[in-house]
Amino acid sequence: MKGKLLEEVFCERKLTIYLPPSYLNLKMAFPVLYVQDGKRLFFDDKYSVLNKLERLYATKQTREVILVGVESNKRVDDYTPWYARAISDKYDDFGGKGGQYLAFVINSLKPYIANRYNVDTDCSNNGIAGASIGGLISLYAAFLYPKEFGKIGAISPSVWYERFIKYMKHEALPVENKKIYLDVGSEEGVGKPNPLNQMVDYVKEAYEIIKSKGLDEKNLKFYIEEAVVHNEEVFRNRFPYVVSWLFRHEAAEKTYCKDTPEKYQLIEE
Repeated sequence: MKGKLLEEVFCERKLTIYLPPSYLNLKMAFPVLYVQDGKRLFFDDKYSVLNKLERLYATKQTREVILVGVESNKRVDDYTPWYARAISDKYDDFGGKGGQYLAFVINSLKPYIANRYNVDTDCSNNGIAGASIGGLISLYAAFLYPKEFGKIGAISPSVWYERFIKYMKHEALPVENKKIYLDVGSEEGVGKPNPLNQMVDYVKEAYEIIKSKGLDEKNLKFYIEEAVVHNEEVFRNRFPYVVSWLFRHEAAEKTYCKDTPEKYQLIEE
């Protein structure tokens, strides 16, 4: 890994900040992606996720991006848009404090990052991403704060969440300067109780709803990865290519990254 990882605490939340390789050498403002669940989507002991991402940078597939991983105090509260009962007695109810969490990100965290790091504050160069219910809250941000985030990454988003599909259908979604990525594994939800066993169908429906709002194929991507389930290792494997698609150079629109696994080529088209 050629970039730099920093850890900070802000407003009692742990932040993991990744500065890309050129950050210290180039006097320019960098795009920024706010990532749910701290560093879990882009960090492992071997730096394999960040190494893949840096290879994409080196081959000019995508612009270099600052990552801001934000730890959740309680995921079932922070990443859910409204209260809902738990789908199993084994878990807590969903607290529905997503609006408060996003207000923190926008009103407190974004200004903090802008003051400390050389980030591009334009909406088109600010993104938000997450997996599972982290993907759910990222999609919610697209509707709730359309002028704040131009790039939305929803990895296996939990759009099965009670009333969320209905919410997507009825809420406006301004699409100017917007890019949205969604994906799901073909085996997600198999053998799980309702509504998890309909995970793939729900994500497909979410894609169709967003498409109906007016996003074209250049700015909306939906990818199904075959023969994978819902877990963090799978999410991390896809993460570099999510960033690549969201922030890629215009010149790379129709090219493939040389080291991209064949199963990810759909993302690089």
